[in-house]
Amino acid sequence: MRIAAPAPSIVRLGRVESTQTIAFALAADGAPDGTVVVADSQAAGRGRRGRAWLDEPGASLLASIVLRPRLDPARLPGLSLAAGVAVAEALTRAAGVMPRLKWPNDVLVNGRKIAGILLESRFGADTERATTVLGIGVNLTQRVFPAELAQRATSLWLSSGRRVDRDTLLAALLDTVAEWRKRLERQGFAPVRERWRALADTLGKVVSVDGVRGLAVDVDATGALVVDDSEGRRRLVLAGDVGEVTR
Repeated sequence: MRIAAPAPSIVRLGRVESTQTIAFALAADGAPDGTVVVADSQAAGRGRRGRAWLDEPGASLLASIVLRPRLDPARLPGLSLAAGVAVAEALTRAAGVMPRLKWPNDVLVNGRKIAGILLESRFGADTERATTVLGIGVNLTQRVFPAELAQRATSLWLSSGRRVDRDTLLAALLDTVAEWRKRLERQGFAPVRERWRALADTLGKVVSVDGVRGLAVDVDATGALVVDDSEGRRRLVLAGDVGEVTR
């Protein structure tokens, strides 16, 4: 007989500074693996590379998940790409849309960003095991965006005309995150890499990443983006922001 895993503890809040900050505080107080913080809005939401994450109150799914992954530090970057795959698949399950992934883990619908992911890890005295918080923001019902985002961002409503209950998407998301985390822990990065490639929007495009310009051809066994530059050399880009180059 299969025993069902216990349901995660979900902390529901109104307006907060950052779900990431609260999740790390809960983890420091002993919150178990899988604890989820969900908020209606954030005053100081964080994106990748220190950027602010802007949200319209009540229009997004804003969640941070406490994870204590069974991964050594060198394998943690794989969790970032696994999270992108999980969010894309959750949107397909809950809303019927077909997202694509921009390296490393921006989630796009119709070429515009619908979801962002922030993975942060902290190590305590036991440096072999990290406490990781996975932050996810999904645009659900926004009808307009600020001028600086209008050409790059979208919402589920704008891209598909569909309304999906926040808790419905959250349930799908927790399932897919658990599934892909388990695969990463048990089978390594190979299944994540294969699925990411199948969903990739970046591969096959000429891109510019932190001064490196070339054709994005693959992700390697560590999750790094492989770019062929103009001289034919392959460069492994381990971190950065991908911009497409108009030819």
